[in-house]
Amino acid sequence: MILIADSGATKTDWMIISEKSETEINTQGINPFHQTREKIENIISNELIPKLKCYNIKDFEEIYFYGAGCLPEPSIVIKGIMERHFTNAKVEIYTDLMGAARALCKNTPGIACILGTGANSCEYDGKCIVNNVSPLGYILGDEGSGAYLGKRFIGDCLKGQLPSYLKNGLYDEYRLTDKDILDKVYREPQANRFLASIAPYIHKHRTDDKVRIFLKDCFREFFKRNLSAYSKELQVSFTGSIAWFFQDEIKETAKELGYETGIFIKNPINGLAEFHCK
Repeated sequence: MILIADSGATKTDWMIISEKSETEINTQGINPFHQTREKIENIISNELIPKLKCYNIKDFEEIYFYGAGCLPEPSIVIKGIMERHFTNAKVEIYTDLMGAARALCKNTPGIACILGTGANSCEYDGKCIVNNVSPLGYILGDEGSGAYLGKRFIGDCLKGQLPSYLKNGLYDEYRLTDKDILDKVYREPQANRFLASIAPYIHKHRTDDKVRIFLKDCFREFFKRNLSAYSKELQVSFTGSIAWFFQDEIKETAKELGYETGIFIKNPINGLAEFHCK
């Protein structure tokens, strides 16, 4: 039996693969860069293990964990916790970017991109990530992400770069004032999540000419500031909620810039199941 995890900031998708079936379950997100050992242990012990009660834990032979913040040193924490619970399993920990590359490209060279609350990208040779332009987070980078779209959209509304009806509609729908926005961005925690929460409103108005121009400009920035360092001969594939819901605008922008797009998937977990069961 195999257990695969794809973990983001808010939730972890787990895929249980046996000879007879594939079953998906979910827990809180796990990020060893931001969470304590105790917090991660609590999620594994009190959320994951109870959801596996119909399985024999000793039957799991392979565990592949892909997650945000899973750099080599922080990953030791997850590996140790998983090995204590799954005593017969080989445990391997990878970054969420490697998960995206394997889910999108499998064993074929390509460019893999994540566009969700945040953004990331890499050039993948079919086995390894060979180039990665640092996304730099939502303050310095993350072009094309939900946080970036929200930041740009609110800024353009407040500076009069977008029509007033878009600002008024946003304020009405989200029950916001100028003060609320400044508080949420500069005083309250997790401003990136607040900014990304504006994405559904942008999506609802994406056929508006002004919004369409705005979106293409944002995605053009993603291509120019991140993908220009990679081989332009490779297909560009995407995962993440922003990529999934705005794929028409991304495809159009990519074509204008001379890139060939590959596949778009909302979540990597099914692609990772295919990769590990090939």
